[in-house]
Amino acid sequence: MDGPPGALPAHTDPDGADGPAGPRDDAWQRVHVISPLVRGWIVLVAILYFVGRDWFEGLFSAETRGRGPLPEGVAPLLAGGVLLGVVLIVAGAFLVSWYFTRYQVTAEHVRVHSGVVFRQQRQARLDRVQAIDIVQPFLARIFGLAELKFEVADAGESAVRLAFLKLDDAQRLRATILARAAGVDADPEHPEEVAEAPEREVVALPPGRVIGAAVLSGMTVALVVAAVVVVTIGVVFETPIIATSFIPILIGVVGGYWSALNTGYNFRAATSPDGIRMRYGLLDTRSQTVPPGRVQALSIVQPPLWRFKGWYRVTVNVAGYGAAASSEGQARATLLPVGTRDEVLQTLALVLPDPGTSRPVELVAAGLAGRGDGEGFVTTPRRARWLAPLAWRRNGFAVTGTALLLRSGVLWRQLVVVPHERTQSLSLHQGPLGRRFGVSDLQLQTTPGPVTARVPLADTPTAWELFHGQAARAAEARRRSGPEQWMKPVPAAAPPATGPGDPGTSVVPAPVPGPAGGDGPLAGRPPGTVLPMPGTGHLGAAAQAAPVGAPGTAEAVEDPGAAGPDTPPAREVMPEVPRYVPAPTGSEVPTDGPR
Repeated sequence: MDGPPGALPAHTDPDGADGPAGPRDDAWQRVHVISPLVRGWIVLVAILYFVGRDWFEGLFSAETRGRGPLPEGVAPLLAGGVLLGVVLIVAGAFLVSWYFTRYQVTAEHVRVHSGVVFRQQRQARLDRVQAIDIVQPFLARIFGLAELKFEVADAGESAVRLAFLKLDDAQRLRATILARAAGVDADPEHPEEVAEAPEREVVALPPGRVIGAAVLSGMTVALVVAAVVVVTIGVVFETPIIATSFIPILIGVVGGYWSALNTGYNFRAATSPDGIRMRYGLLDTRSQTVPPGRVQALSIVQPPLWRFKGWYRVTVNVAGYGAAASSEGQARATLLPVGTRDEVLQTLALVLPDPGTSRPVELVAAGLAGRGDGEGFVTTPRRARWLAPLAWRRNGFAVTGTALLLRSGVLWRQLVVVPHERTQSLSLHQGPLGRRFGVSDLQLQTTPGPVTARVPLADTPTAWELFHGQAARAAEARRRSGPEQWMKPVPAAAPPATGPGDPGTSVVPAPVPGPAGGDGPLAGRPPGTVLPMPGTGHLGAAAQAAPVGAPGTAEAVEDPGAAGPDTPPAREVMPEVPRYVPAPTGSEVPTDGPR
């Protein structure tokens, strides 16, 4: 039990030690001692600059030299003493801030206490952790430090921020938190030794593509249009002064280019038992981990200039990331900055391993570039084409066994995918024109984020049918969804024994219901069978399993030296990489979609 607010537990000391036995798993610990300096160095520089600039200029100015009350030569010594005093005061404040900042990781919670005058205590449940990020600003990289962020469902504000830890310590702490959040039982003999889960890289972006995507983005179009307008006005009115208004636009475009390059450079995406891992960054680097089942909605967008290269951007809604408009917030919500169609299909398969259809490739192709009712899409009725002359055949939706797909946009093509169990609420909207033409808009609410799920201009009876049907599908999908601790063993019922100690009695686990209500993946398998993590192993009829040992299969690596003669060998399980494969029959829409 914790003591009074701000007090340490009675069984630990402030340094996290637990007597001569050494540190405990749930002991209170502190961040690195130079963390306040890494966080506040720019504030220190700003204070010294603005406060001391005029004073130092007056001390060493030729006009005021010798006029002061102090003897010559004393002023530099006084200036140095004042500077040293300011540095010592700031260093003391940093030290006090470090001393009162400590954290604790238990089997169920992560707690952080901070503050001197105004104390703050934050706590996050491990089974509610939505994502974990390791962030290294440029100065922190120089000192080998990293910041650890734990995101929970609180509309974008980090529940826990540990800044800063040694990089190795941050990685070990992330592995510990993810293991406990997943429900993995620690080794009773060595509970502090938690190895980081293995991973397999699935997407890697070359730097040239990131640069090309920035050049072909909307910022370039804005720059060209602004240049044409400025030059035209300058020629017509014969005044070159108007060209100065082009400078702010140029600064904004350059900043946008730098943001795109800094957040997309060296992008890597991998799959692991912990979920989806992403790494990126040029000066400031970030390593994100999104556990299974935390993605609430996914959007695939193709700007007009990207069509020449066949590129797409994938963004997601994750509880805790929120709808931040900053470049950092947009980067955190980006699952694939710029990728080809194959990479988009691979990324979508990581989020939605079971697409709920036997034609996932053809369905996604119709959603990305299709028009009309191909692959089961329901579009705006012809009578309402005047409300969207260019997009009425493009706007539409399709329902599979596991997700709802919404497509829209003619210039900026967009496909939104919402898993059924992530639908939180629905609303139906109809304005005066909608009533006149018999159409309505259906809005799906998920967690806040950059993805907006909306069905525009749907036939009103069809919209009502989708409204009630999606509510029923969402409730049923949530009922069948797995536990929050995605790797925690699910207890299975067993037939009663014929008698205690009967040597002829054997306990056989009962089959676990599968996603469709039949026998699950454990049915018919002997006890001790190792399966991929929930959310990545079951691909339904849309995927084909590769041979054992081939890339993309689940591997169980035995360690004979780690097991005794009477214990089963330890296993390191690498989940298979889910992939969508084309349907064996022909498709109504070509794989690359209509042009």
